[in-house]
Amino acid sequence: MLARVYYICAYWVSWAFFGAGGLGLNAVCAVLLLLPGRERRAPLVRETIRRLFVCWVGWLDAARLIRVTWSGREGGSLPRRTVYVANHPGLMDATLLLARIPDAICIFKPSLIRNPFLGSAAVLAGYASGDSGVDLVRTLAQKAASGCSVLIFPEGTRTDHGAALNPLKPGFAIIARRAAVPVQILVIRSDREFLPRGRSWWRVPRLPVRIDVRVDQLLPADPDRTVEATVQSAERAFFGCLAHPL
Repeated sequence: MLARVYYICAYWVSWAFFGAGGLGLNAVCAVLLLLPGRERRAPLVRETIRRLFVCWVGWLDAARLIRVTWSGREGGSLPRRTVYVANHPGLMDATLLLARIPDAICIFKPSLIRNPFLGSAAVLAGYASGDSGVDLVRTLAQKAASGCSVLIFPEGTRTDHGAALNPLKPGFAIIARRAAVPVQILVIRSDREFLPRGRSWWRVPRLPVRIDVRVDQLLPADPDRTVEATVQSAERAFFGCLAHPL
């Protein structure tokens, strides 16, 4: 009973920290959006977001709420100019990955622009809005080719309850092909469901949770590989790893 009370309190304190950090950064970014030179500030904003996420993930670990481990790569560093694709079992997946991937661009819903915690920061960071498929692919391909990392959840939404993986959309493969960059597969596994699709963030989940992010197969840039072949290779890699739960 005492343990449950602790986890509930620590969970809400964690979200309070997240909200305070988001409001502060968003307020600063809202002002900076009014000034010229937005593009020059984008890398600094992305690095600031990454560092804030590092601090928050560190807090979750120190509070014994979530333990995140990375596996599958010697040395632990991740390269830029790469399209990173990951499965999407939980609400916090983007946060966990953006804390580690360098100079990463991700996709946000157009409605997020009005979010007081994230909207202005996402725009100033140069994140891509998912309001148009053709324009979105072109924008992300240009950013990847210019040297940024690109993070994509090819399922399009959180994984359906009870499923290992939703069908993958081919956009990530098209982006990587156009930008002539590799695709790095990241597989997220957890010892229990954590904020899955259909569960609101404010409903306290069962805690603690152990999450492993595996840096799995790397698909090198190859102009002879078709989009369909890249998607099939990614699906095989995901299912092969997800077949072995934590």
